[in-house]
Amino acid sequence: MERLKSIFFKPEKKAEKSLIKWFNITLVLIFVLGVFYFAFNTIDYPYNWKGIIGKYRYKFILGFSMTLIISIFSLFASFLIGTLLILGQRGRFLPTYYFCKGFTEMVRGTPLIVQIYLFFYVVGTAFGINNRYLMGVIIMGVFSGAYVCEILRGGIESIDKNQLETAKALAFTRFQTYRYIILPQVIKRVMPPLAGQFASLIKDSSLLSIIAVNEFTKNVQEVDSLTFSPIENYCILAIGYLILTYPISHFSKYLERRYSYGN
Repeated sequence: MERLKSIFFKPEKKAEKSLIKWFNITLVLIFVLGVFYFAFNTIDYPYNWKGIIGKYRYKFILGFSMTLIISIFSLFASFLIGTLLILGQRGRFLPTYYFCKGFTEMVRGTPLIVQIYLFFYVVGTAFGINNRYLMGVIIMGVFSGAYVCEILRGGIESIDKNQLETAKALAFTRFQTYRYIILPQVIKRVMPPLAGQFASLIKDSSLLSIIAVNEFTKNVQEVDSLTFSPIENYCILAIGYLILTYPISHFSKYLERRYSYGN
């Protein structure tokens, strides 16, 4: 009983953690893969993996690459927009405060698909922006930036006010207060929700297919319309998005450890 307990429950000794960790991960993978293997082999379906991957590989690579590029630029844009919005909300200039507050609520309260149509066909046309890829990055950046703003706001407001009062007593400037007191603590607190938001941003980029952006989902749908093999195509799509989103989760955990401080 004690032996089984040491295998299936978290050990106290660090030396045992690595081996037990990989044993349990392997056990879970075998179970999950076994379930999928059983499910895929039970249904009466003519699989055509070799034909699809061999003939349409370039479409998958092209769509995956385009989604990767759009996601990278959208991540930077969303973080920049979210930072500007939170600065506006925490400033003392009332017009900027109400604009940033209202803009954030409007973006968070309306569906992304509606925003894509309005920004591309109305705002983009009014300002003469016809590049659908550029507009795709702007739209995704604005949409995710509103959520990033609220995540940052929650992290900043979670800091104990006694710490801010101590900073004032020590004659810290506003910049020094953020640099040495607020940001080191906020980074650890906001990393999990930020990672979730950025992963959602990558998956939500699939909606850009409605304005004819040749990203991953659109290319997979085009291949599916030619091959009539939805299971193979959408399994490739799921694996592709998993490859894109997993590094964000891993990197966020690294930052959590990097900025982990004692109380």
